[in-house]
Amino acid sequence: MAKDLSGIVPVIPIDRLDTLPLHRQICEGFRAAILHGTLQPGQQVPSSRHLAKDLEVSRFPVLDAYAQLLSEGYFESRVGSGTFVSASIVGQLPHGRRSRSTTGGPRHLSRRSLLLPRCETVLWRQGSEPFGVHQSALDRFPFEAWSKLLAEHSRRPRLRFTHHNDPMGLDCLRDAICSYLRIARAVECEPSQIMIVSGSQQAMEITARVLLDPGDPVWIEEPGYQLAQSVLLGAGCRLVTVPVDDEGISVTAGVSLMPKARAAFVTPSHQYPLGVTMSASRRLRLLDWARENGAWVVEDDYDSAYRYDTTSVSSLQGIDSDARVIYIGTFSRVIFPSVRVSYIVIPPDLIERFLAVRFSLGNFPSHLFQEVLADFIRTGQFARHIRRMRALYKERRTALVDSLWNTCRDMLEIHGAGAGMHLTVTLPSGFNDAEISSQAAKYGLCLWPLSPCYMNKPRHGFVLGFAATPADQMGGAVYQLWRLLKKQPGQS
Repeated sequence: MAKDLSGIVPVIPIDRLDTLPLHRQICEGFRAAILHGTLQPGQQVPSSRHLAKDLEVSRFPVLDAYAQLLSEGYFESRVGSGTFVSASIVGQLPHGRRSRSTTGGPRHLSRRSLLLPRCETVLWRQGSEPFGVHQSALDRFPFEAWSKLLAEHSRRPRLRFTHHNDPMGLDCLRDAICSYLRIARAVECEPSQIMIVSGSQQAMEITARVLLDPGDPVWIEEPGYQLAQSVLLGAGCRLVTVPVDDEGISVTAGVSLMPKARAAFVTPSHQYPLGVTMSASRRLRLLDWARENGAWVVEDDYDSAYRYDTTSVSSLQGIDSDARVIYIGTFSRVIFPSVRVSYIVIPPDLIERFLAVRFSLGNFPSHLFQEVLADFIRTGQFARHIRRMRALYKERRTALVDSLWNTCRDMLEIHGAGAGMHLTVTLPSGFNDAEISSQAAKYGLCLWPLSPCYMNKPRHGFVLGFAATPADQMGGAVYQLWRLLKKQPGQS
């Protein structure tokens, strides 16, 4: 960090009416910055000439101050390099910066922020070991082709887009996405309905702000996607947890629990986390409910590109005859997560309101990545990459299923292995998935517990990602999982 910040002028308060000489004021300013941790050991300080110019003082008091700090050991001089905070005072500095007092008056927070669950740092969200969820086979991504497109657009940027961000996104990318969605997902849309956003979370945030008021009841899947739950809790909504069975979200149960809910948030193509596909009859029933009650359906189609045992399933939006479905898709799974490009397909009569909310939030995706991604799709490289990954992930999925069946079938039940980049396994009673996940790091495993996906009466198990683990390593990883399960209390 010190090298990156070399030469940056720290805040040195100067008061020309003070009786304290200027060089003493400069000395005290530097001492305070060093002792508070603002200036780090080994960090270069500005030259006396530059500091004098910045402080609008003569160079002489700066030279006197530097000489004093050198003699006291706060500074050290390196011939030909400049003046630096002494590296020898590392052990003499207080640990960390001094915290400001919080003992004054009330420290009020918004009620919305207090509705959100704590953001905890847990091992299974950080690891890149076997079974990590939301991880793709990055070593198989065509970075060479991507880099060529990136370099090409960097060399000839379109100046209009370097000065102005269209809240809806670049026309060329919206055109490309529209063509892809019509063919691959049977989505009924025009480019004018597509809004480019910075990730699925922002897509859900915008959608919630447009459709929902605080206190509105909303159906969510049980179990379901935790970050979607957080968005809705932050919006002040009343979450109605509707159970998921082998056909997807139970509309009958939802009607029994809250018939007049304002919206339903669903993952019909590959339910997260159980992996089931919503049946045709259940889809039609859900759309009928939305039409009859003036409700909305938000379709999160997060990893529909990958199906292995059946042909591709069309989108829920594609069979909606009343424009009740807001469709959300993302490139995080098929490109890489840090690209941060997702999209919303908006019913035509809602575009103006979505645009108003989108504009108020800012945080637009990089126009450069949008242009690169548009070319990546239009030149056919996106489709070729999906085909290659579908074959690779099917191989890795099969290796995981076979290994689980051969090694752990007496302890685990497999769910949702027909699509996506993960499957789910459930445990018998007596196991604590969160505790096991914490232990798994010692075995080189990244286990995501299933129970936090429930808001009521959780089942225990694991969400196992398989996309980033080579097939020939799957057996060893499953064996380590089996050994870990055998070490649990009550297991022989």
